[in-house]
Amino acid sequence: MDWLSSLAPVLAPICAMGGVVTGAWFSYRQVKRRGDADERVATLQTTSSAQAAEGQTYVEAMKTVTAGFSSLLDQQRGMLDQQKVLLDQERAMHAQTVERVGLLEAGQLELQREVRLMQEEQRRDRRWKAAALEYIHSLLDTLRSLGRPAPEAPPEIADDITLPRQ
Repeated sequence: MDWLSSLAPVLAPICAMGGVVTGAWFSYRQVKRRGDADERVATLQTTSSAQAAEGQTYVEAMKTVTAGFSSLLDQQRGMLDQQKVLLDQERAMHAQTVERVGLLEAGQLELQREVRLMQEEQRRDRRWKAAALEYIHSLLDTLRSLGRPAPEAPPEIADDITLPRQ
């Protein structure tokens, strides 16, 4: 064991150096683990805050989209109400137009009936006038054949009677 005692001055610094290196390695490892843990915590905090911000952005976007759709639905409801009012007005105008057309058709039928009556009356008057003129001419011929003078015709019918007949 003498030899071991004689190596003590050499082995002591080597063991001390090994202990220092081992202690330094453990210290480095502990610091590195704490740093890695802190880095992971910081990364997780950053990630979670980013995810929270993204989630908040998503929530705000959904609120905006929901508000937009609600506004659009309200506008469409308003437009639908306006269209219903316009449709009711158009129906009322259509009913008035149909009523007016009915009145005009009835008036037209009445006018056509009156025109037919007047045409028939005109034909009858023409036939009567022709027969009356024929009768007057035959009377005038009879008066002439008897040698009597014919009385003057009234001015209203003088042009119609003065047809030469002999």
